Formats: sequence, C-alpha cells, structure tokens
Amino acid sequence: MGKKIRVGLLFGGRSGEHEVSIASALSVLGALDKSRYDVTLIAIDKEGRWLLPDTKALLAQADDPIHAKIADTKSPIGLVPYQNVKQMVAVDGGDAKVPHVDVILPILHGTFGEDGTIQGLLEMASIPYVGSGVLGSALGMDKEVSRKLLQAAGIQTVPTLCLRKHEYSRDAKSCEQRILAEFAFPFFVKPANAGSSVGVHKVKSREQLTPALNDAFAFDLKILVEKGVDARELEVSVLGNDEVRTSVVGEVIPHHEFYSYEAKYLDENGSSFAIPAQNLPGAISDKIRSWAELAFRTLQCRGMSRVDFFLDRKTGELFLNEINTIPGFTKISMYPKMWEASGLPYSELLDELIRLALDNFEQRKSLKTTYEKRS
Repeated sequence: MGKKIRVGLLFGGRSGEHEVSIASALSVLGALDKSRYDVTLIAIDKEGRWLLPDTKALLAQADDPIHAKIADTKSPIGLVPYQNVKQMVAVDGGDAKVPHVDVILPILHGTFGEDGTIQGLLEMASIPYVGSGVLGSALGMDKEVSRKLLQAAGIQTVPTLCLRKHEYSRDAKSCEQRILAEFAFPFFVKPANAGSSVGVHKVKSREQLTPALNDAFAFDLKILVEKGVDARELEVSVLGNDEVRTSVVGEVIPHHEFYSYEAKYLDENGSSFAIPAQNLPGAISDKIRSWAELAFRTLQCRGMSRVDFFLDRKTGELFLNEINTIPGFTKISMYPKMWEASGLPYSELLDELIRLALDNFEQRKSLKTTYEKRS
C-alpha cells in the first residue's frame, strides 16, 4: 500500500445551498476509501468563517444532514493561500493547525463555491482541486452567459428573458408588463446565479409575479424569466478532462409541481428517479449525451458536471436547461447515481475525480510562467 493521499474536504459556504453542501460532504466523507485517503474537513460557515469542524459532532447529525450544523472545536481561523508551501495557512486562530493536503475536494454549491471564487483562491495557492477551473466554474454558474454560449454552439435552450435588479428597482411596473407581454402563464422566475432550485418560482397568475420576482432578487442581482415547458426532466453526468465520457441518461419525476428545493431535499416523497430513463428514444438519448459533452467543452469545464435537459412532451423539442459544475453528492443525488448505473460505483467515482484533479494540476504545472528572450 502506497502513501495515502491527503484530501481536504471543503464544504458549507456562504450560499443558499449551505445545508445541501453539508449533506453532500457527509456522503462524500463516508464514501472515500480510508485506506487510500487521509481526510481533513474544512468548513466555511454562513458568515464566511473558515473552521476545522468537529468530525464526530458532524457525523452525529448524519441521519438528518440537510439540517446539520457545523460544529467547530477551535476558534475560527482566517486562511490565506501561501504559494511557497502550496498550502492554506492560518493567519489568526493561532492555536489551530491546518493539516497539509495534496488535493482539495470542494463540495461547495452555489455562490462563493461553484462560481470560480474558491477556485481562484486555490489557484493562487497552487493547490490541486477537483472540478472545473475559474472560467468553467464562472460560466457554468451564470445561466445568462452560459445560455448565450450554448446557443452559439448550436444547443437549444429554453426561451428566456434576463432582468437586472437595478432595472426592476427603477421601474417595476414596466418590467412586469414586459414579462407579461412576452410569456404566457405558467412561466418560471429564477436567480441567474444559484442552484438547487433556490429562489425558483413557477408563476401561474399575475398576483404571483411580484412576490416571485422579489424573492428571486433576494438571491441575485439578475434573474431569468423562463418560458414554462411541459417537459420531462432528463439529466446526464459528465466526467473527464481532455477525454470526456457521459453516463446513462436519468429522469427526475417530481411529485411537486416542479423539482423545487423542497422536492429535492426536504420531502422524502418529493420526487422519484428513473435511471436509466424509461421509454426514451435512442436518438434522444444520444442527442442528450452529445449535447452534454459539447456543453462541457464549450463552457470550459473539467472534472465533473451534471447537465440537465427538458424534453417537451408535446413537441418533442429538447432544451438544455443548465450545467452544474459541482453537482449534489448526497446519497440520493443524481450525479453519483447515474454513474453507479453506468458501472462506476460512488467510491470509485471519487477516486477518478481525485486522479483527474492531480493529472490536470501536473499538466498546468508544466506550463511556463516566465518569458525567456530567445537569442
């Protein structure tokens, strides 16, 4: 048995998906092969403080991870990247020793985790990390920009209107009239930079519009208004760096009106899954996998992504809904479940993600950062 790889499992974060991140991290912690990895938990609380949490206290909450709280045994520590030792170092909380890690596995969903910010910090520290880099993370997170790039690549997305908070604050009535002129009920309102259906509303009447807009703007400075499509919700997992592979196609069957936050995480009977998706024509399955790979490359992703699609029940049209560069990793999350159905078990999937992170780091490390004038 060779030397163990030291993995920093980074989770929590300052986003509306904080609790989802804890649930995912607990699942990942349980699945990592302890004979191969030494795992250090590094938590970020809702105020943005970095903590070395009490592992036992966290595991004690594993039966209800979506309501788990981060418990720390030491004072909060301020961490900064220190490139000379390729490590995060404590600048306060002096009694806290931050163990050295070989690779970071960020299980941070949403803002300040999935949007390129934490990736930039880790780049500054020269620490290998799992998943997409700064650009891929930022593009995947911003649904307005990503859809423009996907459309340019020939991938169809749902008709959408982008609205900025300053526009709405200046003239709410005009903005709402514009929405009502462009979209028939029902339609969806969602933050442009969020996940796990946080701040998403299905608007079925004029009376529901203003509250939906105000709630979505509570999570982002720009929001999307999206045509309502009576559709099957299909998903596929993508894995790789330069060489990319896709899983079988799965289907989410919401038991709520749509696949809301509550349906995903709070209601045990909120949804069911079909993996692989049933009664799906082979041509549609092939198109989903092809578009998912094209989207992964177009948006400069690496490591992992889950790509979500709508298949219109009436017209048969296929739309790419969004790409998730740090998909959920709970025991019921679609990303690992689709890989399991494709023959790649959860623990082996984590092995592969860590390998991909280390391989990418070695490739990037070989690049020159100093210009040498040729004679």
